[in-house]
Formats: sequence, C-alpha cells, structure tokens
Amino acid sequence: MSFWLHLISVFRRKKLSDQRRGLLTSIMEGIPATIIGNLLGGPMLTIYIVFLGGTSADVGLAVAIPQLANLVQLIAAFSMQRFNNRRLLLTIFGVSHRIIWVATGLIPFFVTEELRVPLFIGMFLVSFVCASTSGMFFTSMIADMVPVKVRGRYFGIRNTIHWAFASISLLVGGQILEHFNEESGFVILFVISALCTVWNAFELRRYPNLPFERSTATSSAALFLKPLKDFVYMKAVIFIAFFILLQNVAIPLFSYVMLEILEISKWRITVITTVQMVSMMFSYYYWGTLNTRFATRTLLLWTLPIISFSCMLWAGIEFLPALLVLIVVHGALGFGLGGFNLLVFNLIIGDTPKSDRPMYVAVYSALTGITGFIGPLTGGYIYNWIAESPFWLQSYGISFLFGTAMLALSLTVGPMVFRTRRGI
Repeated sequence: MSFWLHLISVFRRKKLSDQRRGLLTSIMEGIPATIIGNLLGGPMLTIYIVFLGGTSADVGLAVAIPQLANLVQLIAAFSMQRFNNRRLLLTIFGVSHRIIWVATGLIPFFVTEELRVPLFIGMFLVSFVCASTSGMFFTSMIADMVPVKVRGRYFGIRNTIHWAFASISLLVGGQILEHFNEESGFVILFVISALCTVWNAFELRRYPNLPFERSTATSSAALFLKPLKDFVYMKAVIFIAFFILLQNVAIPLFSYVMLEILEISKWRITVITTVQMVSMMFSYYYWGTLNTRFATRTLLLWTLPIISFSCMLWAGIEFLPALLVLIVVHGALGFGLGGFNLLVFNLIIGDTPKSDRPMYVAVYSALTGITGFIGPLTGGYIYNWIAESPFWLQSYGISFLFGTAMLALSLTVGPMVFRTRRGI
C-alpha cells in the first residue's frame, strides 16, 4: 500500500503496526502544533511583542529564547537513561509548552503595561524549556520509527504537509489581524491555539511507546564525552553552530524590519512570510527526494549559499520595489531553509549510534542553542544601535553584510567540513 493510502487510513491506526502508527501519528500530531506555531510565532510573535510595548531588543531576545532553551536537552539526554518512558515525557512537556504559550494571551487583560513584556519573556522562556525537553524525546522516538532508507522521503512528505498548514494558518492569522483591532484579533488567535493544544495533547498520547535502548557508557562523563570524541561529527556541528550565529543576527529580525523600518502592513508581512512557507513546503519534498540519491552532507552544503543569497538580496530594495524584492527574498529563504532544516535533522540522527543518539542530539542542540541565542540578541541590539543611522543600513545593510559573511563561510570552510562520510 502506498504512503498516501496509509495516510487515508489515519483514523484506523489501531489496525496498523507500531511503526506505521507512529509515522502517521507524527504527521497528525504535527498539524495542530504547526498551526499554533504559526498563529503565535514567526511574524505574529513580533507583532504581539510590539503590541505589548516591546522594542527591537525585546523582539531579538524573544526569538532567541527557543535556541537558548535547547541547552536543557543535555539534562533530558542524561535523564532519559533512567526515565525512559518517552511517550509519557513527550506528552507532559509538549502539552506544558503549549499551555504556557497560550496563557501569554491573557497578559494584556491582567498585567500592567510596564510588566507585560518582562512577564511575556519569562513565560515564553519556560514554555520553550518545556518545548526543547519534549523535542529531545520526540527526536529519539522518531529516529527509531523511521527506517533509514526512507528517512529523507518520509520527512520531506511530512514537512510538506505541515508547511501547507503553516501557510494557511499564517494567511488566516494575517486576515484576522487585518479585519479586527489588535486586541480582538489576538484573542481569536489565542482561542484557536488553545483548541489546537487540546487536539495536540490527544494526538501525543497516540504515539506507540517503543522500547528504549540505553547507552553502554559506564558513567555520565563517558556518555557526555562520546559525541565530543567523534571528530567528524563535532567538526560539522561547530560549523553549523557558527553559520547559525551569523544567520540569526539577520533572519529572525526580518519581520521587525518590515514592520517597524519599512512600515509594511501586518497583512502584507503575513503574505510575504507565506511565500516563504509555501517555498519551504515544496522544498521539503524536493530535498527529501534528492536525499534518496545524494549524500546528506553534500546536499546540506548546497543549501548554505541559497540562505546566504536570500540575505544579500535585501539590497535589491535600493533599485526595485520593496514588496517585489521581499517576495523574492522570502521565496529563496524558504527554499534554502527547508533543505537546511531537513538535512540537518537527517544528519544528526543518521550517522549516530542508536543507544547514544540522545546525547549526540543534545550536544548539537546545546552548541547551536548558544549561537542561535546570541545571534538574534545581537541583531536586536544592532538595530537599536543603528536607529539613527542612514536608511539603507537600517533597511537592508545588516542583512546584506551578514549574508555576505555567510556566503564566504559556506564557500571556503563548508567544503572542508562536509566531505561525505559513509554515504551520508
């Protein structure tokens, strides 16, 4: 039976094997999670923080928090060796993450103006600590569920479906904010997200609780040192972490620049971002299919210049209509990021020993979490610092400069790092 026929049978999952039931549940569970992420995250997150009275520094801090929260995955990796009911822990932390995030919608009604942004930042941090913890259990489970031979294609199809819902959610969210005042619009977005939280909680409980293979490491120190001693793996992780640092100075602040500097309407921002979503939707399937023919490391190297050029293309607003340039920018960005996200995920689960995979993932998440946190935080402060600078620097200068640095890194150091290894 084809993949699509299996998808149609999603509501009869009890008749399927644990593996097939897990794969279908992964698709269904991700739909409400994706809806929440796009109604409350992305450009909506920027708009909400500005609505609460935040500045570019506050936006930079908020968008950096999910990366910083990844540090907690080190603790999760150690704890998994003792408490290995992955489905239970995934459900507890996944539901907690979304409940706390949805609860931030109550802030304008119960909190004074001067405390709104600090309280939001605090709740957002706790929410994404829970998200990162649940992400560790999810990664460990899904790596065991998906056969190696079909990983690229499966995740390509899965992510394509999810990003289709992401695109629709973002457009609907933009329309809601366009047709209602901000307070009423956000009430609607948070209510929809609350309903999706219930749906997601129901789906999380439907995952099969596959047996967990413990590490053979004799101590916590030995467990932690295993990925650190893998030179080829660590070389790739350090490179990716540094690339993410440069990338996150500019890309997470795209929405802020459009909203506050270019003064583009909220509706147009959601349309522009939807272009990125649609591009990612198709790119997941494209890169996933390519991954059945080419090594993961080779394809990952191909995505880096695309992401770099998407930042550099901002300079086009000096000569062409800004709306046209931003559509091209986000189309290219979606195509590059779709491949990057898919291939990095396949890389960190594809060539790691099964029993030690949680620690490999945790080390990757910790290093990229640190640089991913520093990037948006730095970007936010840079935009505050250049507030009185020439318009070209505020509008496209930062993106162009960091895009150029990313391109130089990907063309010089990248080929040395991503030499293929055992066909991955």
